[in-house]
Amino acid sequence: MINEREPLGQIADFPFCLAPMVGLSHVVLRDLVRSYLPEGCHTIWPTEMLSSRRLIAQRLGDTPETFTSPMDDNLVPQILINEDRFIKACLPKLEQWGAVGVDINMGCPQSKALKHNYGVALMGDPEYAHNVVRMARSTTNLPLSVKLRAGTNNDKDFLKRFCEGLYEAGADWLTLHPRTPEQKRKGYADWSQIKMIKDEFNKSLIGNGDIQTWEDAIRMKEETGCDAVMIGRALTARPWLLWQIGHHLGLPSPPGKEGLLPPLTPEEEAQEYGKAVLFFIQKSFEIFTEKDARKRVIFYLKVSHPWLNYGHSISSKIINAKTQEEMIEIAIKSFESSSLTLSKRTELRY
Repeated sequence: MINEREPLGQIADFPFCLAPMVGLSHVVLRDLVRSYLPEGCHTIWPTEMLSSRRLIAQRLGDTPETFTSPMDDNLVPQILINEDRFIKACLPKLEQWGAVGVDINMGCPQSKALKHNYGVALMGDPEYAHNVVRMARSTTNLPLSVKLRAGTNNDKDFLKRFCEGLYEAGADWLTLHPRTPEQKRKGYADWSQIKMIKDEFNKSLIGNGDIQTWEDAIRMKEETGCDAVMIGRALTARPWLLWQIGHHLGLPSPPGKEGLLPPLTPEEEAQEYGKAVLFFIQKSFEIFTEKDARKRVIFYLKVSHPWLNYGHSISSKIINAKTQEEMIEIAIKSFESSSLTLSKRTELRY
């Protein structure tokens, strides 16, 4: 399903994957989403955004952002890098840690990234951005990817030149989230730009943006010709999207779900979301400290609950629980209701 001759295809055969998201794409969410991956399929898995400035002093695997589980495979950590000394120090560490590729962030519009000339700030200096990829390419033999946004004011000629420079500098694939830096998560992603870059260069490209349902994921791939589709916040509310996609493609059910159909109705999806919430709570308290687990559960619920009717009320009750046991008890009781439904869409943008 992905060109086996390209580095992306050598790692993954299932062209749908989780996006790197701050505070979300950690070991618990990876394990949750992976539990719905069709049996025998492989895709790439992100980490939360890692900072090269911090990474050089850290022991990988000992920090919450780099915790892994026995289920983890095909890790392609996302990293903020822009200086040769950090690149040379960090990439070998990531390789030793078990990364099968490295994703360079050139799309984050958050101020904490911009003030260090990380993230989307690099798109403001194309030659420097291309040099960052060259420095990384000279440091590691691992596959390199770059996640980026559309150019300011949706300048398509700029985007073409910028992507051409990234490929020429050594990027094995790009992930394009076609919103401008100014949009952040507002407005709509312009999928035509994904098609434009794929048609222009015919090199490995992952599309990202505005995927809320399995139908969206299939449609993006068909309309743009991208090699894979990256899904962000929708996978927090619908981690079974990969199962739904696999079912549509005629692939086997996930391990442990043989003979079952994925949840498809709004009511079935609401009940499956309840199971996902329980998994997330229990796994978070197993892996993280109590304080960190609570923080991550709160953020997960904040991001995922808008798809659920009565989601705000239910998540508020769970968040205000004093103990893990109380969180679980409230979640179980809340999802006993037959009136819960999961909507196809929210007004959230990603």
